[in-house]
Amino acid sequence: MESMKTILVVDDKSSVRMLLQEYLGEQGYRVVSAVNGREAIYAARHEKPDLILLDLMMPEMDGFTFLKQYRLESQTPVIIITAREEETDAVLGLELGADDYVVKPFRMRELASRVRAVLRRFENSNHAGRVLKEGELELDENLHSVTVRGEEAALTPMEFNLLATLMAEPGHVFTREKLVDDLSDSGFTGLERTLNVHVRNLRTKIEADPDQPRYIETVFGVGYRFRNQE
Repeated sequence: MESMKTILVVDDKSSVRMLLQEYLGEQGYRVVSAVNGREAIYAARHEKPDLILLDLMMPEMDGFTFLKQYRLESQTPVIIITAREEETDAVLGLELGADDYVVKPFRMRELASRVRAVLRRFENSNHAGRVLKEGELELDENLHSVTVRGEEAALTPMEFNLLATLMAEPGHVFTREKLVDDLSDSGFTGLERTLNVHVRNLRTKIEADPDQPRYIETVFGVGYRFRNQE
């Protein structure tokens, strides 16, 4: 029997926490909450959530500071919840290691779809089993690890899955639309507008010079491909 997934909701507004706790609880999740980033660090260490829903603007410790600190110790998937006027801030959150974001006001069904998709991507990346090697880059799907020149690169679940998709077919040009389809699972929306951010983040972690990438090439007007190192 599959164990119940735990979701940590981090938001300083009690109405938001209560709404998400009630709805996600009805969807079969165990929900815990925190009112700011400082409390969320403590909760994440003790509750070991499978996914975190994170507000950005909070007192004491905001979402940005939480992400910077938490990504040093865990790659648990994070979905940012942000107001429309703060959408640029959400992109900054992606650069700090978040996996996706949703904009308030959102439909609860949309949020639940995002949660399921991100959890599936994370689980699939942990159980696929391939070891992919190109040049000085190695990706192990059993260990969910990536090493560059023998040093481990700390990738988010989204970055890991993006790299695995590209590495599986070196030389093949993926359109942005195809990458969205491959990465997002059916019914998931919103990834296309953030795909470039994830590619840029990934390059900073695996490329010696992200401005002149050796591994992940941009095919202008089309999408991306993983350069065959032979």
